[in-house]
Amino acid sequence: MTNTIQLLRDLIAIDSVNPSLVPGGAGEGNVARAVEAHFRQSGMDVVVTEVSPGRQNVVGILDGSEPGKSLMFCGHTDTVGVEGMSGPFNPIERDGKIYGRGSGDMKGGLAAMLDAARGLAREGWHQGRLIVAAVIDEEYKSIGAEALVKDWHADAAIVTEPTGLVVATGHKGFSWVEIATVGRAAHGSRPQEGRDAILRMGRVLQKLEALTQKLQHSTPHPLLGRPSLHASIIGGGRELSTYPDKCVLQIERRNVSGEGPETALSEVEAILDTLREEDGEFAAAARLLFDRPAYETPSDHSLPPLLESAVNSTGHSTCREGMTYWTDAAILGHAGIPSVIFGPGGEGYHGVEEYVFVDQVLACRDALRVVARDFCS
Repeated sequence: MTNTIQLLRDLIAIDSVNPSLVPGGAGEGNVARAVEAHFRQSGMDVVVTEVSPGRQNVVGILDGSEPGKSLMFCGHTDTVGVEGMSGPFNPIERDGKIYGRGSGDMKGGLAAMLDAARGLAREGWHQGRLIVAAVIDEEYKSIGAEALVKDWHADAAIVTEPTGLVVATGHKGFSWVEIATVGRAAHGSRPQEGRDAILRMGRVLQKLEALTQKLQHSTPHPLLGRPSLHASIIGGGRELSTYPDKCVLQIERRNVSGEGPETALSEVEAILDTLREEDGEFAAAARLLFDRPAYETPSDHSLPPLLESAVNSTGHSTCREGMTYWTDAAILGHAGIPSVIFGPGGEGYHGVEEYVFVDQVLACRDALRVVARDFCS
């Protein structure tokens, strides 16, 4: 077993469920200590920053004696929850795959970048600067990446999320919007007094479904495809015998370049305006809960072709695409660090059976070593 795969197994075995997603989750503290130890054993300088109590970003640095460019590898240490999984922290290798929570999203990419840095340190790093950042909280609000860009800068970055060795030069953003319909509580036997907030939300859902169909047939963005939305969480009502006076719906809209937080909110507001016109008693309000922008790597940047060449040198093929999911690359990119997403592939991310391909972890490691030397020199 290679050092890289043993490192991956060790990382999977550490529970790092994001406590902001799962109350009581272990958090990233233990995996941060493992990453710090790896950096120190590799002979790298290390900076540990506590972003939230018990939750640390860990940055390893290689500085050459000769001037050159700076490159950042960035990956997150948190995972989603493990409900329904069998042995989520017991890494099992089978048929060229390693199973376990976080194996694909994204401890496979984390192990690849950590061990690429170890190899470069042991070979001797002579030119430019390599920054290797393991950050917290990507699965929730990315407070780790936000803290990172306040203190660190690089000429470019590679975020090692799972792309299946595709060189991803952009990804979608997202907006979370909350909608509340208002009714009037009354005894279930007195319909003349009650106003049903849940049935009123049904009208909203019907128009949201129509909007979804419209988005699915819109002209696709050349890199990121079409925007989309879905209803995520809904709740309302008091008890069976009472008219519900409130219903709350939370939706997520996936955005492409050129769309921002105002896009999702304005679409919802237009729906509510239409429903008010149709029914003078209809009452509802909407608010933006959270938003993250889409991102595209500058089209003329030198990193994507260098990375493609590095992948080809490992015997694997690659291409350029956009990703449907959001990543910390947007935070790095909008902070002035042009970023590319590139990592090993797998399946079952956030599911009950998650895995990463062993050969792609190793290929990712090797490509990262090649591109770091090429870019920084």
